[in-house]
Amino acid sequence: MTQTYTIGELGRLTDTKVETVRYYERIGLLPHPPRSSGNYRVYDGAHLGRLGFIRRARELGFPLDQVRELLELAGQEARSCEQVDELVQAHVTDIERRIHDLQTLRQELTQLLAQCQHGRVAECRIIEALQPHVDGKITA
Repeated sequence: MTQTYTIGELGRLTDTKVETVRYYERIGLLPHPPRSSGNYRVYDGAHLGRLGFIRRARELGFPLDQVRELLELAGQEARSCEQVDELVQAHVTDIERRIHDLQTLRQELTQLLAQCQHGRVAECRIIEALQPHVDGKITA
């Protein structure tokens, strides 16, 4: 007999909230399971494996649209993995861009901290730098 799981068990085994499992079903990432005679969802090993795949891809930062593509590609075992490689390379490129943006942000904030005179908020260079400027005037 095939191992089956309730939604709670599936969630515990994959460290996924029940609401998230339902969401993945609604958006088509996870197939809707059959229902028991008591109208409870009954998941099987295929659901467990697929949800584990989704969770791992999400942990690696893949957005849901790319997770969907990866799932589709994973189901085409005889196909070349070139498209998988392209998806992953695009993700790596995006990560590198975000790292660069965060490093730039860190540098800007570090420079603001270096300008701090430890005076009053009214003269605070950090607060001043955060204020939106319109036509050279602070608009707070």
